[in-house]
Amino acid sequence: MTIVETVIQDTPTPIAQAAPAGPSSGVPERVLPADRPRRIGGVSRSAALSLCGATASGLCVTVLLFGELAPFSGGLGFAVTAYLAFLAIYAVLIGLEEDGQAVRDRVMTVVLWTAATLLFSGLFLVVGFTAWRGREALPHGNFFTQDMQSSGPLDPLTHGGIAHAMLGTLTMIAIALAITVPLGLACAVYLNQIPGRFSRFVRTIVEAMTALPSIVAGLMVYATWILGLGMQKSGLAAGFAISVMMLPIVIRASDVVLRLVPGTLTEAAEALGAPRWRTVWHVVLPTARSGLATAVILGTARGIGETSPVLLTAGFTAALNADPTSGPMVSLPLAVFNFVKSPEPTMIARGFGAAAVLMALVLVLFVIARVIGGRGPGHQTKRQARRTARASRRDVERFDELHAPGLSLFEKPGPDAGPIPAPATATATGEND
Repeated sequence: MTIVETVIQDTPTPIAQAAPAGPSSGVPERVLPADRPRRIGGVSRSAALSLCGATASGLCVTVLLFGELAPFSGGLGFAVTAYLAFLAIYAVLIGLEEDGQAVRDRVMTVVLWTAATLLFSGLFLVVGFTAWRGREALPHGNFFTQDMQSSGPLDPLTHGGIAHAMLGTLTMIAIALAITVPLGLACAVYLNQIPGRFSRFVRTIVEAMTALPSIVAGLMVYATWILGLGMQKSGLAAGFAISVMMLPIVIRASDVVLRLVPGTLTEAAEALGAPRWRTVWHVVLPTARSGLATAVILGTARGIGETSPVLLTAGFTAALNADPTSGPMVSLPLAVFNFVKSPEPTMIARGFGAAAVLMALVLVLFVIARVIGGRGPGHQTKRQARRTARASRRDVERFDELHAPGLSLFEKPGPDAGPIPAPATATATGEND
């Protein structure tokens, strides 16, 4: 290695400036590879061809393994083997043109797309299968307006319905939300704003309650409310049991959301002199509103599908009961369980129809929660914007009154104002107070 080449390698300057190449210098010309930006999003032609080629090659290799080379069998094994072969061949094809980082990026992109496709396929199959099996009961209007008090398993679908179960579900979930939402949000704010030894103990209890079996919650309410206090089975007792299942979910999710609020917002509010409760009410909670709505939806989805606590605390009835404080009451999940265990096709159709109504009810509640809490921080409705504008005008008027002539506290007196009287702060002994 010559001295010129060493200087060229050690200095960050371009080669043309460090030592000009040519016959006069005696140094061979070295051309650095040009930087070519790698495309992150979208699908290029080579990537599409690599996907198609890897898919065809993976299928061929799997067919060869299952048919000729190895004694493999089974549909699930065929699918898993074909997918693994596809990933391996796709990585090899991408590696012919790209570096290792690009190969890992492309392979992980394919894996994530596969996981998302499987997830949405499973969701579509569940919803579609339930709606398809309940298609016989859903078109009838009496299915939504009548109960099963005067109908039996052998009656056609034109008689009877799930009105009692729909009313029971709405009543129980309303009672549970009325208990869970204020307690859950208050506990989450306590865990987030007041750290300490007791808050760590409460967080541990909440995390342990998330794995509490639903039958245990039902037994606890049954033992205390029905056996201990002598109350009868009712929708109120079922609401208590459901709230026990919803409360740890709401607290845990709300605590995670409140941790994401930037600390600079609370520090700025407290620096302006706002007390802690006003900072939480006007800064922390509005900032985390969308996440708190999601936390409430998670708890509602957990509680609305419970069956065993409702059976223990509310009993079962085929009649419509609008009083949650007395008499048995049934929910949609319990009605679905009672319908589908019957061997009659009409009862099974009612069961799948009730399950489809339950999913639609959850979807409606989710949409309502997203409408209420879907706006991000700083986004106001028209009513809130008008109220803010009125408050700003009142502040401007108040500031103008403070700076009006004769009421100013900051202007210096003129030369004709006379001497300023001394403040009467002397005490009887001549000392200043």
